[in-house]
Amino acid sequence: MEKEKKRNSRCAFIPQGTDIYIGIDPDATKNGVARVQKSTRQASCRSITFPELVELLRGLVHYGKNYIVIIEAGWLNKSNWHLSHKDTKAVAAAKGNSAGRNHETGRKIAELCLYYDIPHILARPLKKNWKGKDGKITREEIAAFTGITGRNNQEERDALLLAWEYAGLPVKISSTKQQSFNHTNM
Repeated sequence: MEKEKKRNSRCAFIPQGTDIYIGIDPDATKNGVARVQKSTRQASCRSITFPELVELLRGLVHYGKNYIVIIEAGWLNKSNWHLSHKDTKAVAAAKGNSAGRNHETGRKIAELCLYYDIPHILARPLKKNWKGKDGKITREEIAAFTGITGRNNQEERDALLLAWEYAGLPVKISSTKQQSFNHTNM
């Protein structure tokens, strides 16, 4: 498969002809999954269990090769510190356990992609400099540039932002004055 060097905000190598970007935010209970079609800017997102995700990935095998899966890989960060000075040892242990379970889910998703020969990228989490709690993106912010309205959870929004960003589509928010945001770790 020929590859062209395509610069987007993550400077990743994306296979030539890629039009479908599938973002996955791994979680131990329900994974955020988003699909962005670059040519039409159509986007969708939902939460699915791991068995449902396995079925989705198996279905991609018959879909052709104009897609790529982007898996949020928090374990690639040098540190993953989410503790506050108020946390007890039990809270710290619970947070560590939860993060570890999510990371292992992401590793298993990557393993499935390798097994099924699905083109994929392991991506560090995007910077969190949005208006939501802990800098996370809000429903209103994601709707401003994707057009997706209605209810969605944080995992779905993170997966959608990941797919949108890797598709190289603009991330613009309108308020009293036009602002353009570039959310990268570079």
